[in-house]
Amino acid sequence: MAHITASVYTSHVPAIGAALDLGKTAEPYWQPVFAGYEPSKQWMREHTPDVVLLVYNDHATAFSLDFIPTFAIGTAASYQPADEGWGPRPVPVVQGHQALAAHIAQSVIQQDFDLTIVNKMDVDHGLTVPLSLMCGPKDPVREAWPCPVIPIAVNVVQYPVPSGARCFALGQAIRRAVESYDQPLNVHIWGTGGMSHQLQGPRAGLINREFDNRFMDLLIENPQAAARIPHIDYVREAGSEGIELVMWLIARGAMSDVARGAMSDVARGAMSDVARGATADVAAGSRPDVVHRFYHVPASNTAVGHLVLASR
Repeated sequence: MAHITASVYTSHVPAIGAALDLGKTAEPYWQPVFAGYEPSKQWMREHTPDVVLLVYNDHATAFSLDFIPTFAIGTAASYQPADEGWGPRPVPVVQGHQALAAHIAQSVIQQDFDLTIVNKMDVDHGLTVPLSLMCGPKDPVREAWPCPVIPIAVNVVQYPVPSGARCFALGQAIRRAVESYDQPLNVHIWGTGGMSHQLQGPRAGLINREFDNRFMDLLIENPQAAARIPHIDYVREAGSEGIELVMWLIARGAMSDVARGAMSDVARGAMSDVARGATADVAAGSRPDVVHRFYHVPASNTAVGHLVLASR
């Protein structure tokens, strides 16, 4: 079977991508941000997965107000860096993993989640900045990211947005899907976005260090409690864009220490015998190890949070 062996959590601030692309990483303002990711970059080099499932939100690039999927999965062979108004970022094209993406789509949809299947889309900073932070700047010799990536896009831009509990349950469903795949793949799942920030209105520039760090504490020690945080608390405590943190809950819900909720009888009955056996509900495993934790203010007008959890 394939296995999810680690989860990565990180902000995806667009200005971080600009700082990387313009060679500003050593400037006094930016140096502390990038230094905070050095341990994770080294860990990534030593634990490169076969595939990354990257949960992010599109910023009106692939999607628009004309159509707004709550949850979408990319099933394409590759994804071009998007032009967000200043030209595409000078980063490698993202290579997909079509077979695993199609399997996840079928499995998760049969577990009663309505995923939108996207066969063609460009990916913006929400996806490429985390890759840059974890995998380093573009190597002129290596014209590719170190592994294929499956984009999982979540609507946290236009209300109504999914609840933390729904996102957490989606992570559990994704784990069941991965573990029913019949190839021995090492899979990472990344939750991106956040932390506290607000881009407009009288509270523009809001940063809440206490909320951010408490959220990371809960993510490590009591993720079920983090999944119960209501939307209004994100908005009140972490700003209007702090709602992006629900995407971290998808990655956390996919870790092996979380007791996996039972599928509905209808969903289980619709699966093949092989898939049904591979997705049986089992007891939770051990809490994952904290490989690295980092928090920094400021980076543009956003608090940067970062966490790497690895299964034992």
